[in-house]
Amino acid sequence: MGFHYLTNITLEQAKKDYLELMIKNGFCAGTERIPVQQSCGRITAEAVYANINAPHYTASAMDGIALSAKDSFGATETTPIVLRPEQFTVVDTGDPIPEHCDAVIMVEDIVNRDDGSVSIHAATAPWKHIRQIGEDICAGEMVLPGSMEITPSAIGAMIAGGVLKVKVIRKPVIGIIPTGDEIIPPCEDPRPGDILEFNSSIFSAMVTQWGACPKIYPIVPDKFDNIKAMVEQAVDECDMVLLNAGSSAGREDYSINVIRALGEVLYHGIAIKPGKPAILGCRGAVPILGVPGYPVSGIIVIEELLRPLVEYWLRDSGEAKHYVEAVLTRQVVSGLKYQEFVRVRMGYVGERLMASPLARGSGVVSSFMKADGILEISQGTEGYEAGEIVRVRLLNSELRLKNTLMVIGSHDPLLDELADMLHATDHSLFMSSSHVGSMGGIMALRRGEAHAAGCHLLDTENGKYNKSFIRRYFPDGGVKLIRCVGRQQGLMLQKGNPLGITCFADLTGEGIRYVNRQKGSGTRILMDYLCRENGVKAGSIYGYDREEMTHNSVAVQIASGSADVGMGIYSAAKLYGLEFVPICIEEYDILIPDTVWETPMAQKFIEILKSDGFKNRILAMGGYTIDAPGEIIPID
Repeated sequence: MGFHYLTNITLEQAKKDYLELMIKNGFCAGTERIPVQQSCGRITAEAVYANINAPHYTASAMDGIALSAKDSFGATETTPIVLRPEQFTVVDTGDPIPEHCDAVIMVEDIVNRDDGSVSIHAATAPWKHIRQIGEDICAGEMVLPGSMEITPSAIGAMIAGGVLKVKVIRKPVIGIIPTGDEIIPPCEDPRPGDILEFNSSIFSAMVTQWGACPKIYPIVPDKFDNIKAMVEQAVDECDMVLLNAGSSAGREDYSINVIRALGEVLYHGIAIKPGKPAILGCRGAVPILGVPGYPVSGIIVIEELLRPLVEYWLRDSGEAKHYVEAVLTRQVVSGLKYQEFVRVRMGYVGERLMASPLARGSGVVSSFMKADGILEISQGTEGYEAGEIVRVRLLNSELRLKNTLMVIGSHDPLLDELADMLHATDHSLFMSSSHVGSMGGIMALRRGEAHAAGCHLLDTENGKYNKSFIRRYFPDGGVKLIRCVGRQQGLMLQKGNPLGITCFADLTGEGIRYVNRQKGSGTRILMDYLCRENGVKAGSIYGYDREEMTHNSVAVQIASGSADVGMGIYSAAKLYGLEFVPICIEEYDILIPDTVWETPMAQKFIEILKSDGFKNRILAMGGYTIDAPGEIIPID
């Protein structure tokens, strides 16, 4: 007779009953008192009150002079007042204020005179630029309520209030016991039949993210007494225990009998797929969760059944699951008996969110790594057809996904500045840039994978930038070439130029180590063009095949001493204090598809490109020229 699980309880009922059982058995969090400096991210066990005032003395809020405010009355630009040395005290920010003083005038607002006196050209008000006792925190005041996460700023507030130790919820210790005769520790040369044990590493990382402390035990062979002894030890040492593998019905699946021998089993068998063999057990107030051996099954089981226990312990209400509707790209067939979890990759194509099912095997752990969402197929549902609208639980933020301008292509630090300005201008908008080179950016736009691309491709036949490539790869149009900046390209050299490099031909010199950009980047195309123009064979340049993905990474290699020279932009050389030999001014432009052009994100991007704020930032970086950024460049 085939094996039948004792139960096929629904997931929601199992969660509810398991937590209720554990609370009834006395499952609750412990506390500990730790140094405040070590408390970031921890949860307060009780309200925290200040022991002292902050500041605890009257302090200067500025560098300048402390004085009696009345001595400044009447001072104006046309009738300055001269203060004698005995009328003021020089103070720095944070210095105590002398008893006879009640104001501070900033150092930039005074004029020092040769005789030691100072003149002031404006009156100050009493207590101007002075931090009074208790201005920030008063002794006895509540700094943090209980059951709150401690942030870095909260650490500062507690220390300012004289609190040096804080009572927090102790992190739960979760024992992870791997079992099996066939599994071995991770190695590079497993033999046929050996199975690398990585589940414990996955589970350890997951519970660490939730705020718990994993404790991984040695691999236990498939023998009842050995497993029982290890579980008994783990129950004594941990707050929760995961018994990995052996929860099913094979010849050596001892988990159910071990848990029964040590405590009690609430359910064996949950109506989910993958993950149906899960065992919900305990010994007193210590949960013992029997987890299937297949990694995807295990991930789902501990996410759905262990995480609620960890959140209860840590007084965490948990993050609400976020669902969206998406178009299914392939048919998904499911059995009627279980609630099934199907991993999907997701992305926007125009206005439609698409969901493509990934491999569904319980052992295909890489599918979880690639997944953007989970398609939950309800118990009693046969599945869904391709093209059907389905409900998907997001693993990544849909809102941020919708509001992120994706820029792929050539690297330039100005992209970081643009991203900062875009988000500062509208906090709902984001920008991410991937540095794959100019050609990589063009191909990404052709495939519909990005909203914009940075490019600076030199046509070596006519010495012009970008236009011929746009005509070649977008013969039917469909994209706009947007003027951005001119930028100074040249050779970045170690500070002081110890090797005396003065021109391109010097790169072939004895002992000179070059660092290059990746194939397809505009800088690499320029480099190869210069090699031909100067009669330099690439193979004669030591390090020609050493590639970095950004101008900054090239500059870092030179600044750190692992290379002597590399091609790059002036702003990167300036950032790292390198010498620079100018070679040319190139055009760095932005490509935007017509389908994206009218979107609010793209228009806000163009608005920022045209702004004085952008121009000021870029010119301050050095090595750039500005000529009508944001304007459309005619392709023909």
